[in-house]
Amino acid sequence: MAESRTALVRRARAIHRELGELYPDAHCELDHTNALQLLVATVLSAQSTDRRVNTVTPVLFARYPDAAALAAADRAELERLITPTGFFRAKSEALLKLGAALVERYGGEVPGTLAELVTLPGVGRKTANVVLTDAFGVPGITTDTHLIRLSHRFGWTQSDKPPQIEADVGALFPASDWISLNHRVIWHGRRRCHARQPACGACPVAHLCPAYGEGPTDPAVAAKLVREPRG
Repeated sequence: MAESRTALVRRARAIHRELGELYPDAHCELDHTNALQLLVATVLSAQSTDRRVNTVTPVLFARYPDAAALAAADRAELERLITPTGFFRAKSEALLKLGAALVERYGGEVPGTLAELVTLPGVGRKTANVVLTDAFGVPGITTDTHLIRLSHRFGWTQSDKPPQIEADVGALFPASDWISLNHRVIWHGRRRCHARQPACGACPVAHLCPAYGEGPTDPAVAAKLVREPRG
C-alpha cells in the first residue's frame, strides 16, 4: 500500500527530530566569519571536502579580506593558495570574476537574495542557498550531494532536479526547520548514510527509512563504517 501524504510528512518530521538528537550541534562545516568568506569557501568546496577547504582559507582570507582585494588578486598567487582544493585554475578564474562582480554590482557586499546571488560567477542555487541560510539566516533547502542522496533514500522526492528537490523536501517541513534540516541531513550523509556503504545497522533512523538494507545491517559491521564528527 502506497504511503499517504500525511504518513510521509509524519515520517519525514520524525527523521528530522531523531537526527536532531543524534547531531545536536550540526552546523555548516566550512569555517567562516562573514558572508564573503562563506561564499568563497563554498565555491572552493566544489569537488573537494570542507576539511580540505578549511586548510587553505585562513591564509586566503587574510591575504584577500574583501571583495576588492579578491578582484585584484594576482592569479598565480591565488592559484598557489587554493591548489589543495583541486581544479585551482577554474576556481581561481571564478573567484577573480566573483570579486569583480561584487565590487561592480554590489559595492563589494554579498547580496542577500537568491535571485541576485545566482547571477554571480561560479554561484549556482546550491551555493546561493548555503550563503543565504548560514550567513543571512534565510530559510532554504541546500541541495548538496548528501541531501539529494538521502532525500531519495528517505522517499522525500523522486526527482533528480535540484529545484524540484528543493520544492519536494521543503513542502514536508515548516520553513523554520529548513536550516537545521540541511545541517542534520548533511551530517548524517557524511557520517553514516554514505553513498556506497551506508551504515544501516548503526543508524538510529533505520526504522523510518525505506532504503534500509542498502548497506550492512549487522550492527558490528555497520559500526565500523561510522565516521564521527571532526574535532
